[in-house]
Amino acid sequence: MEKYNFNAGPSMLPREVIENTAKQILDFNGSGLSLMEISHRSKDFQPVVDESVSLFKELLQIPEGYSVIFLGGGASLQFMQIPANFLIKKAAYVNSGTWAKKALKEAKMFGEVVEVASSADSNYTYYPFGFEASVPEDVDYLHITTNNTIYGTEILKDPDVKVPMVADMSSDILSRPVDVSKYTAIYAGAQKNIAMAGVTVIILKDDMLGKAPRELATMIDYRTHVEKGSMFNTPPVVPIYSMLETLRWVKKNGGVEAAAQRAHQRAELLYGEIDRNKLFRGTVAEDSRSLMNICFVMNDEYKELEKPFFDFATERGMVGIKGHRSVGGFRASCYNAQTVEGVNALIKSMREFEAKY
Repeated sequence: MEKYNFNAGPSMLPREVIENTAKQILDFNGSGLSLMEISHRSKDFQPVVDESVSLFKELLQIPEGYSVIFLGGGASLQFMQIPANFLIKKAAYVNSGTWAKKALKEAKMFGEVVEVASSADSNYTYYPFGFEASVPEDVDYLHITTNNTIYGTEILKDPDVKVPMVADMSSDILSRPVDVSKYTAIYAGAQKNIAMAGVTVIILKDDMLGKAPRELATMIDYRTHVEKGSMFNTPPVVPIYSMLETLRWVKKNGGVEAAAQRAHQRAELLYGEIDRNKLFRGTVAEDSRSLMNICFVMNDEYKELEKPFFDFATERGMVGIKGHRSVGGFRASCYNAQTVEGVNALIKSMREFEAKY
């Protein structure tokens, strides 16, 4: 039976990315050594890093004056590393979900933090749009989380504000065009749209580095990694290679513009079925619906059918559709590698279950 992977992260990767990475794990570039055992400073691996940087700059149209680095630690480390490097006196944060709230908490250790908008009052069932007017002009940066994986909300445009921005794009990077020039930094854990877990991508505006009024530990200072081209210490070699294969795949399949079209197509199909099917309902405001993480629950009168539907869909090859405990119900994560075929298979399960009950 074919499996359809809707896991929220680590998540589905294109099959060719998995297969090409597996080949290199067995024998990297015909060297007779595994990708897992080569030196990160070898002549064979440096081109992997260089091409990955180049593809990021190409696909996201990153302007001159920005660096792209690859670190470990996940986005959770960036919750601290961002304010350590960029918070001078005061920063503004949009509290749009669990991870945004965690980033805000970490920033408070480095200076004053202003929460300019929040949707916590309704358990994050909407994205708090309209926050732009509430951003003080004297903050060092505005931090946003563009997609909220747990609750299924997303902001699909770059906000217009008069201050530098920082964005956690862990779960929607490469799924739409971005105006990078508006940002001081963009960071993303790889395990959604980029690669296997283990590497974090950070895009940095070079002239904003080194301004923090504090002495930084060597590993925390972004300048360390920019100056060493992500090679100050041993980088996560295999995740970086799988990232390169994914970047090649995105480019081959039309870049981020085409990825955005596919994301809208998948989401329109699945949200259309959620709205049509009398058993289910969406969990967030329609203008906040994520294209990446589509959350839904049983309608109240069919609540007792939640586990039967989960079992029914699982028997038909759906993997990872259980909703986060904060929301319940179901979550279908539709990152770049997800196919229309996979979405239609889930829709078929929903329709068959509706007919049954």
